Amino acid sequence: MTARMTGRARGGPAGSSGVRIRRATARDAKRLTALVRNSGAYEGPYAPMVAGYRVGPDYIEAHEVHLAAGEDGRVLGFYALVLAPPELDLLFVADAAQGLGVGRGLIAHMTERARAAGVSAVRVVSHPPAEGFYRSVGARRTGTVAARPPAVMWDRPDMVIAVAPPAGK
Repeated sequence: MTARMTGRARGGPAGSSGVRIRRATARDAKRLTALVRNSGAYEGPYAPMVAGYRVGPDYIEAHEVHLAAGEDGRVLGFYALVLAPPELDLLFVADAAQGLGVGRGLIAHMTERARAAGVSAVRVVSHPPAEGFYRSVGARRTGTVAARPPAVMWDRPDMVIAVAPPAGK
């Protein structure tokens, strides 16, 4: 399935409408891994969390992993939806693409995929600086996930995104 983001992204250039969302394949693994490891959101104290992180071909094949690509084919962002239990496991937007509506487009696509799978809500354990973004796309905070050193050194917001049932149900 390929979706196209149309219209002008909030604060973004008119050319941002050329973004396409498609299912990731095993061949995308290296590019997705690079996006995670190079994320400016994980600098400083957050850097150890992604230093050795890898998005492997097996992970891509096992989960709903979709990426947003620009007209030039460059990966602008991606998400990974785990269906059992429903959780947004990963959401990354390239630093240069932030603020252009890519993240919002990925969330909208993710909720459509969750709806199609019969899911009514998706859990998000948020990176602390991303909590505001998730709230802006409709997530509701339900609690806090405690730090688990040495892998995760900080508490994280535990959130849920409600998925509306299909029209007519």
